[in-house]
Amino acid sequence: MSSDSLNLFSFKGKIRVLHLTWIAFFITFFAWFNHAPLLMAIADSLSLTSEQVKTLLILNVALTIPARVIIGMLTDKYGPRLTYSLLLAIGSIPCFIFALADSFTAAAIGRFLLGFIGAGFVVGIRMVSEWFPAKQLGTAEGIYGGWGNFGSAAAAMSLPTIALLFGGDDGWRYAVGLTGAIALVYSVIYYRSVTDTPKGGTYFKPKKIGGMEVSSPADFVLLLIMKVPMYAALALLTWKLSPSGVGMLAQSVAIVIYVALAALYAFDAKKCYDINKEIFVKLPEPIHRYQFKQVAVLNILYFATFGSELAVVSMLPLFFSETFTLDPVKAGLLASAYAFMNLMSRPAGGLISDRFGRKSTLLILTAGLALGYLTMSMIDAEWPLYLAVAAAMACSFFVQSGEGAVFAVVPLIKRRLTGQIAGMTGAYGNVGAVFYLTVLSMVSYQTFFLVIAGTAVLGFVTLLFLEEPEGQMAEVMPDGSVSLIDVA
Repeated sequence: MSSDSLNLFSFKGKIRVLHLTWIAFFITFFAWFNHAPLLMAIADSLSLTSEQVKTLLILNVALTIPARVIIGMLTDKYGPRLTYSLLLAIGSIPCFIFALADSFTAAAIGRFLLGFIGAGFVVGIRMVSEWFPAKQLGTAEGIYGGWGNFGSAAAAMSLPTIALLFGGDDGWRYAVGLTGAIALVYSVIYYRSVTDTPKGGTYFKPKKIGGMEVSSPADFVLLLIMKVPMYAALALLTWKLSPSGVGMLAQSVAIVIYVALAALYAFDAKKCYDINKEIFVKLPEPIHRYQFKQVAVLNILYFATFGSELAVVSMLPLFFSETFTLDPVKAGLLASAYAFMNLMSRPAGGLISDRFGRKSTLLILTAGLALGYLTMSMIDAEWPLYLAVAAAMACSFFVQSGEGAVFAVVPLIKRRLTGQIAGMTGAYGNVGAVFYLTVLSMVSYQTFFLVIAGTAVLGFVTLLFLEEPEGQMAEVMPDGSVSLIDVA
C-alpha cells in the first residue's frame, strides 16, 4: 500500500482517531436532523401549520451560525477532545426538550437550541488535521465529513421506523429522545478514547482568543465584511419570526433583537481590532502571514454547497411526499438518497483534491453543482419517480464532493487558526441554509432550486481568486523555534 493510501480497516493510531471522530460527527448530525423524517407526525401531534413547520426548519440551523464560530475558537484554545465531548453532552439536552415539547413555542425553543450540536463538525476538522499529513489530509477530512454527514441520512432511514416500533402518537418523541441519549453516552466514550495530537506532537494554539488573526489592514477590512452575512442571517431569522412572518415574536422584541445584533457586530469588530491592532503599526514577518481572501472564497463556496445541503435535507422528504403523493416513511427513505451520497461523495472530493489539485477540483465540482440544481428545478409530478431520485443523487454528488474539496483546503491555510477558519467557513454553510430556507418559505420548490443554482454560479466566479496552497506554513513552537508544516 502506498504512503498516500489509508487503511480504513485498521483501528490503530491515526485511523482509530479518524473512526472515533467521524462517529462523533455522525451522532451530532443524527441528533440535529432527528426532526426531518418525522415532520408530519410532529405537525399532527402539535397541530402545527405549514408556516410553523417551515419556521422550525429555519430555527434548526440558526444557532449553528454563532455556535460554529465560538466552537472553532474553543477548539483552538482547549483542544478537540474536550470540546467535542462537552458539545455532545450539552447538545443532548435540547433533544430531550424537543421530545417533551407540547406546543409550537416549546418545539421552537428546542429546535433553536439543537442548532448548537450542529457545530460539532468544526471540532473534528481540527482533530483530523492534527493527525494526518497534507498529502492525506483531503482524503481524511473527506471521510470524516462524508461518513459523519451520513448521520442525517441515517436519521431519515431509521427514525420513522423507530417511532413506529414505539408506536402511538408519542412514537416520534421516543425516537427524538433516543438520539439525545446516544449523544450523551458517546460524549464519555470519546473523551476516554482520543488525544488531541499523536504522542510527542505539539498542539499549536492562537496567540490570543476572541477574534481571528489576520495579516494586513486590507485583510482586516475583508474580515469585517465577511462577518456581516452571519449577523444578517440572524436578522433575517428574526424578521421571519416577527409579525411580518409567523408572528412568534412581538414587533418590539424583534426590534430589540435587531439592535442587539448591531451592538454584537460592533463588539465583535472591536474584539477583532484588539487582536489585530499590531498589523496597523507593523506587518508580521512574511513567513507568518496568510491571505484571508482564501478564507473568504471558501466561505462563499460552503454557503452554496453545505448551505444547500442543509436546506435540501430538511425539505426533500416533504418535496417528494407532496410532488409524488407518497407516505412519510417512503418519502423519507427516498429523500435519504440525497444525504446517502455523503458516504462516497465527500471523501471523493477530498481524494480528488489530494491527487489533482485543490483549485481545479473546486472549479469542476462547483460547475456540476449549478447544473445539478438546475436539473432539480425541472422535477415535477410528470417525472418518473426513479428519475427524480437519480437527479437528486447526481446533484448531491457535486454538492458533497464540493464540501469535501472545500475542507481539503481549510486546514492548509494556518494551522493554529484551523478551528476558527473551519468555524467561520462552517457558519457560512448555515448562513446559506437560513437564506435558502427563507427563500423556500416564499417561493415554489422549482424557484428554490433555481436560486441555489444561481448562487453556485457566483461561487464559481469567486473561485478565480483562490490560490492553490503550496510550500509550507510556519508555526511557532512553545520554545520559540519555528516549525514548518507542509501544505502540498
